[in-house]
Amino acid sequence: MSVERALTAFAGAMILISVALTYFVHANFVWFTVFIGANLFQQSFTGFCPATIVLKKVFHFKTERELAQH
Repeated sequence: MSVERALTAFAGAMILISVALTYFVHANFVWFTVFIGANLFQQSFTGFCPATIVLKKVFHFKTERELAQH
């Protein structure tokens, strides 16, 4: 799996978790959902996402480009 696909899966999971927390625990968890959405929005313009750094360095995911070269 590439880092790009892993990031999409991670973001989707975080959104679902935050919505569940908002519904079942406390309404203020909606701000976690807002934070995730804002981070995805800024990443689309800047290309910078802290989760990508973690996925690359800790979990050793490779980019689509790196996978295509092998």
